[in-house]
Amino acid sequence: MPSKSPSVRDADAPPDPLCRLLLDLGEALLGGGLPVHEVEDELRGLGRALGAPEVQVAALTNGLFVALHPDGATRFQPLGGTLRFEQTADVLDLVHRLRAGELDGPRARAELDRIRRAPARWPAWVADFGALPVGVGVCIFLQPVVANVLAAGLGSLIVVGLTVLARRRPHLRPLLPVTAGFLVALLVLALARASLLDGPLRTIVATLAILLPGGLLVTGLSEIAAGAANAGTARLVSGAVQLTLFLAGVAAAATAIGMPSTALANVQVAKPSWWVIALGLAIAVAGVVVNVHTPPSAIPWIVAVIAVSVTAQVAVGSVHGAAIGGLAGAVAAAVAATLVHWLPGGPLWQVLYLPAFWIVVPGSFGLLNTAQIEVGNGAQSLLAAVSAVFGVSIGTLIGAVISRIPRPSLTGLPHRA
Repeated sequence: MPSKSPSVRDADAPPDPLCRLLLDLGEALLGGGLPVHEVEDELRGLGRALGAPEVQVAALTNGLFVALHPDGATRFQPLGGTLRFEQTADVLDLVHRLRAGELDGPRARAELDRIRRAPARWPAWVADFGALPVGVGVCIFLQPVVANVLAAGLGSLIVVGLTVLARRRPHLRPLLPVTAGFLVALLVLALARASLLDGPLRTIVATLAILLPGGLLVTGLSEIAAGAANAGTARLVSGAVQLTLFLAGVAAAATAIGMPSTALANVQVAKPSWWVIALGLAIAVAGVVVNVHTPPSAIPWIVAVIAVSVTAQVAVGSVHGAAIGGLAGAVAAAVAATLVHWLPGGPLWQVLYLPAFWIVVPGSFGLLNTAQIEVGNGAQSLLAAVSAVFGVSIGTLIGAVISRIPRPSLTGLPHRA
């Protein structure tokens, strides 16, 4: 007898408790910034573990559809808002414990509600001030000159002020990229015009590092490569528009102050030694830790994974260029995160990999290390930027495969599914 399609009444009825749980968890994972294909994989695995082996999931950037079986009613859950990184880590741990049978549905729903309502570890303004060490730290290894580092610090305070304003006045947030690009570039170019510093481009890019949409671009490319074309295209368009607005702001500042395009050439005034790179990276990572509300227990492991990924990226990128360096950094981060995850009591893979991903991706540090985003350098600059984005995207896809390698069964070590 042919199966009957779900009726409108079925679709309007209250969802099954398991369907409701999957919808809520999926919405939380999307709010944490996970790619849609990873959210779908997590929910399908969770459905199999909870007795729904035929669960159907389709995630978008703004919500997701779930049906417990092909002939069941399909439910939609819109994206309600974003989660802090520490909340995302707790949700991932909750999903892991559900799959391992350590929690039942009602307890999981209660814990998810607690995670959503949990207060931040420090006030929002403290997190916003994380942009200051990020800008200073990146400038230390991009342009290690005292005048440039001081300018990056002043510019970072502008970024902090604009971020606070955009958070308190959400209707102003669309103006953040172009305004930040304009004001930061205006400050740095004015100092360069007064002969107080050289090589302004790297200082500008370092100051804007925390706002640039590199992660959005790489996530979009990863989603497209994984078959999630709709979500990936949406992220790519959004990231490209944001990046264009940043560059428009910088170009407008150069025009307003009367600086020629040659002033925005990729000039490195001084080449940093290894200890200067390490110092700048440490300061920048400290800023990221504060900015995203990183769980304290995971910080040492996250720093170790970032150190491995950046070492691989810098070593390979200095020989083979930004694209191959980004790929090497992303793969190294995945390998290191997987090995740490295998340790007894080690944090989940995503908790370790995501911060390293933010460090490696263009728009954070990978592309900025070689300052490939240049204003006024035409097709060559665009090709270098696109190559770097693709390199990290491929490395991210390889990393996702590595993360699925099961932990070796070792005598005396507890097994994590």
